[in-house]
Amino acid sequence: MKSLYIDKEIKYTGKELSPHWIYKNFHICSDAIVAFIGEVEVNLGEMVDIEDVINNEPIYSKKMLNFIIERFEVPLSEMVWCQRLFVSIIKEALEKRGVRLIRDGDDLFYNNKKLSVSIATKSITSSLIHTAINIVPDGAPIEVSSLSEMGIDNIKALAQDIMDAFCAECESIHLAKCKVRGVVE
Repeated sequence: MKSLYIDKEIKYTGKELSPHWIYKNFHICSDAIVAFIGEVEVNLGEMVDIEDVINNEPIYSKKMLNFIIERFEVPLSEMVWCQRLFVSIIKEALEKRGVRLIRDGDDLFYNNKKLSVSIATKSITSSLIHTAINIVPDGAPIEVSSLSEMGIDNIKALAQDIMDAFCAECESIHLAKCKVRGVVE
């Protein structure tokens, strides 16, 4: 698993959650995770969460820390497990910084307000995750919490810690698969 923090702001519209977006834009041809800061505006036409479409709930936030993960040869069910693990890693990284959070599935909450959005999906060539954390609460259609409210201002360091922990977890899982002997009856 390769990782990259992108120093330029990128507006996330949902189109970025597509196969090979990381490869085409950042030349990483591998399972990968990237992080970047930017406005998030996902209109219903770009939503992959059908429940949000049915409920007419587009996503908007003025400034979020975004993560896109792409993995090849991974079924959607495994990618949803991966998504839950990733959200748990984010929770741990923030708790190490003294923040108390609640995780409910793939959502994080701070002071009973939603902090994050996350979706896992499947493309024809890969499985993908987009997860984003509010940096500021501005513009969200619902009351949300944010990293600024928590006093977290070194966003790049937070993103790097999260990506490093996720990559280490992926490597550890790979090692756990490779080191065992199969059993037969």
